[in-house]
Amino acid sequence: MNDEKTVSQIVEHHKKKEKKRSGETGITWWQLSLIGIGSIVGAGFFLGSSVAISLTGPSVILAFSIAGLISYITFSSLAEMKINDPETGSFRNYARKALGDNIGFISGWMFWIAGVLIMSSEVTALSLFSRYWFPQIPLWAFSFIYSCLGLGINLLGVKDFGETESFFAIVKIAALVSFIIFGLLFILGYVSPKGSVSGASVISLSALNWFPNGIKGLWSSLIFALFPFAGVAVVGAASKELKKNKSFTKAINALMLALTFLYITSIVLILKMVSWSQIQVSKSPFITALSEFHIPYLSSIFNIIIVSAAFSTFVGALFAITNVLLSLANDHEAPKIALRKNKRGVNVIALLIGTSGLLVTIILSFVLPDTLYEYLATSAGVLLITNWIIILASQIKNRKYYPIKSTSEGKQFKMFFAPYSSYLGILLILLTLIGVTFNPTHRIGLFVGIGIIVIISIASIKAKSIKRMKNK
Repeated sequence: MNDEKTVSQIVEHHKKKEKKRSGETGITWWQLSLIGIGSIVGAGFFLGSSVAISLTGPSVILAFSIAGLISYITFSSLAEMKINDPETGSFRNYARKALGDNIGFISGWMFWIAGVLIMSSEVTALSLFSRYWFPQIPLWAFSFIYSCLGLGINLLGVKDFGETESFFAIVKIAALVSFIIFGLLFILGYVSPKGSVSGASVISLSALNWFPNGIKGLWSSLIFALFPFAGVAVVGAASKELKKNKSFTKAINALMLALTFLYITSIVLILKMVSWSQIQVSKSPFITALSEFHIPYLSSIFNIIIVSAAFSTFVGALFAITNVLLSLANDHEAPKIALRKNKRGVNVIALLIGTSGLLVTIILSFVLPDTLYEYLATSAGVLLITNWIIILASQIKNRKYYPIKSTSEGKQFKMFFAPYSSYLGILLILLTLIGVTFNPTHRIGLFVGIGIIVIISIASIKAKSIKRMKNK
């Protein structure tokens, strides 16, 4: 997960490079697309895709296609608000303008808690990846080690995450591209597995092959197909940094097509290398697929890449949720104590509040080592896509204030087929939430997510009444 400040640092890094090269400010549409891919790809795909595959089999390809469509709609809706109303701020400010102060409060805190859960799921994923080499070491031990490392790096007060995140963005993209090239070599017969591979034939039209767990399996997997697209809303907020507004259509199309292509192609190749029934929810499907081959250390090398990329995402996520809490505090929606800094300029209290989620994760990884990732990912996913509903509803309400006007670059950006596309997005998200109820394990994550939303809603009413009393 990356919040707007994290992504803006990455954008600023690219702006400086672009200015040095051409003397112009702003970033190009293809740079925004690359920033988006690097910010979005993480453990949610490298591990979360295994849950989606195990739930639905080869029809996971359809699940990721639907998830890509929902993400595209959400991305477009936020970008329309950001470009037409650039001074408003983050998406919770758009929610406040469209739907009232209470919804703005709820949206902000939902985003922060979702960030804590995503950060915790990243730590859990890192621990599961590391157990590939050391299966005898318990999950909670790895969770503790990675939590301490991430906290230590943030306490050092790293000044520029932009360059670091840009580097690891390239690592993540290179890892996926390398896997795709290797998969193509396998299909062409240049590399062979240890034995016969009973991989599912993704080109078969047989409903039995595509839907081994029925439509219900596909439906229940949507939440885990959406999870790897978690960062699209934040990247949409960075669209105002483009050199030319009219190039945003190129950026959004390139980002979503590239991301969906990388995800779906990787999954297709995994299903060609290994049977979907061999995919374990506690192990990256990439490692499961590569383990079928004779090449020495191939799985370990790829696992090292995944661990390094996931760790950078975790460190960035911890940095991100700290800044989300600071933003809430600046808007008088969180305790002002969170704004305090130490001598190094680090907001230690805000950082420690966010880190409390890691402490809970370490405890839960001791109690629930086998299902913890699914609980965290489901709860985070529920909060995340519920926030997407708020974004889409805000866009429906706010867009009537955006007249089509001419500028030196032409007409302002307008979302395709709005408002009908936004209504479609809301419908698909609601169907995704219904699908979560089909699995007993994920149902718990749904109830946790709903419980958190209820608590935040009550807190928003309480905060509003306190504000009224102060005004009197």
